[in-house]
Amino acid sequence: MNAAASAVSTDAQPDRQRLESLTTGQIVKAIFAASSGNLVEWFDFYTYAFFSVYFAHAFFSGVSQTVAFMQAAGVFFIGFLMRPVGGYVFGRMSDRYGRKRAMVVSILMMGLGSLGVAVLPTTDTVGAWAPALLILMRCIQGISVGGEYGSTATYMSEIARRGQRGFFSSFQYVTLIGGQLLASLLAVIMTHVWGSEQIAAGWWRLPFVVGAVAALVSLWLRAGLDETTSARDRTHAGSGKFREVLKYPRAFWVVLGITCIGSLAFYVFTTYMQKYLINTGGLNKGLVAEIMTVCLFVFMLLQPLVGMISDKIGRKNSMTIFAVSMILLPVPLLAAIGTQQSPFLVGMLILLAMFFLSFYTSISGIVKAEMFPTHVRGLGVGFTYAIGNSLFGGSAEYVALFMKNKGIGDVFPLYMVVVAVLGLLAVRAMHDNRQHSTIDNPESSAYAR
Repeated sequence: MNAAASAVSTDAQPDRQRLESLTTGQIVKAIFAASSGNLVEWFDFYTYAFFSVYFAHAFFSGVSQTVAFMQAAGVFFIGFLMRPVGGYVFGRMSDRYGRKRAMVVSILMMGLGSLGVAVLPTTDTVGAWAPALLILMRCIQGISVGGEYGSTATYMSEIARRGQRGFFSSFQYVTLIGGQLLASLLAVIMTHVWGSEQIAAGWWRLPFVVGAVAALVSLWLRAGLDETTSARDRTHAGSGKFREVLKYPRAFWVVLGITCIGSLAFYVFTTYMQKYLINTGGLNKGLVAEIMTVCLFVFMLLQPLVGMISDKIGRKNSMTIFAVSMILLPVPLLAAIGTQQSPFLVGMLILLAMFFLSFYTSISGIVKAEMFPTHVRGLGVGFTYAIGNSLFGGSAEYVALFMKNKGIGDVFPLYMVVVAVLGLLAVRAMHDNRQHSTIDNPESSAYAR
């Protein structure tokens, strides 16, 4: 048993004083072990998004590039629709059996799904079975990653110390973006080594193999995690039950509202942006991969910094900055990005969006975890997040490409603005975490009304 284990008992109530006594080194080790799986999960999940431009034709043949991209994005969306299933199943598991068990099972499922995609036959080989099998593998990955978010977010929020939770919990998105970054970086390397034609001819399978192997490494790291919940929490009469989550209606609706715009904005300026620069901006795939790799790297570095800001100004103020920026920026920013041919200026415009987006991503987990009590925190965070994320995050690419295919691409930024307005209303219903955090004040009932 490591040092963190000696400080965090699995059989007694892990009171805040005991968790606060952890040294910085112990907290870092625990967060590294938890977030390692998060990085692998999102690398596997986003490998599909970054490499679908190379293999879309293998599963959706006989259509234009835009339609092939749109159908591949549709499969991406189906994976997202499975997230609420994962959020519910793993949320219950997290609350009833512990955060560690939920995280171990989720990484196993992700590895299985990634390996499955790597060996899938194409349309030329099995016809219509190819896209059907692709959908099946994406459903497995969708359930896995749907359960990953809530379990990791609650664990990292609970292990961090008071006054630094914004900073430490921001590493959930450091590893999430890191997973994206590694997928993007691998795309850049493979483009330079083999070229687009060779990747499209079959080398697109390699990243999925890498993801499956990485899942095994993550499994080993997560096996050494220590539990942050107590036996009392796990055996609570309402532990892991959705009807118990509904006893905190304000928390449920606030989490859902901020997740809708947060997820939409995140996927627009990360995954969809790649296709937007190719389809609308007219840039070549290799150059786009390079631009997105640099942007994602800077975006990743922003997370701890903006997380620390939230520790100083409060989570509600950080979320307000994000929501207002998403009302003001999408229309002019997307128009500028779509017409700009300078790679440097394109990158700067994307980074501008990512800077304001960081006021959501850096505290996405902790801001939600602080609204629910321990015995339903995994389900309350994971399931509620998964609903908003699947509806607005997973559909972002498909909706944008659908509008473009119908000749109404200019409507999409306005769609973002409308969702952002609803998100701002949710933010206004938040309480200040500095007075009403359920982690620091377990008996707080502020969100129960």
